[in-house]
Amino acid sequence: MSLIITFCLSTANVFADNFSIEFYNGTFNFELNETSKISFTEELTPESISNFYNKLNQSDYHPLLASLLAYKEKNQLNDWIYYQLIRKTAQEISPKAENYHRYTLYKWFLLSKSGYDARLSIGNNRLIFYVKNDENINDIPFFNIEGNKYMCLNYHDYGKVDFEKDKVYPVHVIIPEAVHAFSYKVDRMPDFKPESYSEKEIQFNYRQKAYHFQIKLNSEVENIFKNYPGVDFESYFNIPLSHETYHSLIPMLKKNVSGMAQKKGIDYLMRFTRYAFLYQSDENNFGKEKRLSPEQTLFSKYSDCDDRAALFFYLVKEIYNLPMIALLYPTHISMAVQFDKAQGQSIIYKGQKYSVCEPTPQEQDLRIGQIAENLQKVNYEVVYQYSPVAK
Repeated sequence: MSLIITFCLSTANVFADNFSIEFYNGTFNFELNETSKISFTEELTPESISNFYNKLNQSDYHPLLASLLAYKEKNQLNDWIYYQLIRKTAQEISPKAENYHRYTLYKWFLLSKSGYDARLSIGNNRLIFYVKNDENINDIPFFNIEGNKYMCLNYHDYGKVDFEKDKVYPVHVIIPEAVHAFSYKVDRMPDFKPESYSEKEIQFNYRQKAYHFQIKLNSEVENIFKNYPGVDFESYFNIPLSHETYHSLIPMLKKNVSGMAQKKGIDYLMRFTRYAFLYQSDENNFGKEKRLSPEQTLFSKYSDCDDRAALFFYLVKEIYNLPMIALLYPTHISMAVQFDKAQGQSIIYKGQKYSVCEPTPQEQDLRIGQIAENLQKVNYEVVYQYSPVAK
């Protein structure tokens, strides 16, 4: 990230700093008025937070906010990516390592003024940052106010904190603009500079033939999802690939299956997902449960059943666009695809027959329609159903 600062004199004879931030494939430029540089060295109290807000709210912050919202609109940033832009902006204004509370207050102010219902809580000199969310999110702290759920955006900064045991208390600041819920859905990846990609060779064997791929991958994807929470399966399964990664993989897969019958093509994709990557549980790989997006799975050395189910879903959707369901077992997740004629042991869901396509290595070399022996008598739940929209 490069930073360029120049000084200019506004019409109100107040100095302002001009910033230029590299943001993925673009450049975000913004002006910070001198009056919007608010210090924060006081003890963390509701009063000190309120004073910070009032001073910043009375400053000429509007050019900065207008630049943020214009960039968001121009580049069609979803909420999670927009929040990454706010984080980088706050980092330029007030570096996190120098004054964490001030950095967090700028994030809160900018997200709130962007229209999102963001809240703060304090306790034991910790400043906890929340945002209203209507989705089914797990694995991060939240609280409820009058039936509305607020998810913690900065829990990762404090390590393992027990928010029930170590009480935090809400800070009440009325911000009229802050009314909208924040969404964790990532249905479009940002564009990255083509030169920022590296290539990774992936290979696997299918019916005594070796297939080789040179896939373009970007390490920034890992940073985007570093603190991403456990979203619902619909949101998780529909995280797309970035542009360069997509065009280095999907056309090649389409070419490889072009001469195959549909079921053989699905079998090819199933075995690609199953055998082209090394398996390792999240506990051994990360020390905790962590779902990887399809692009992260391509990038990572190891992946587990969640990651492969999401990748297999994405590949089938992009290449064949067939109806699918996700089958969640107590310790496993698998996929089933709807064909014109079911194959093997069928899964019947809402009157439709689906054939299991296991994308994760098992003790048996499972074909389409076969369920692993250790799962045949285990109850499962259909956690996501995909039905293609007619074009």
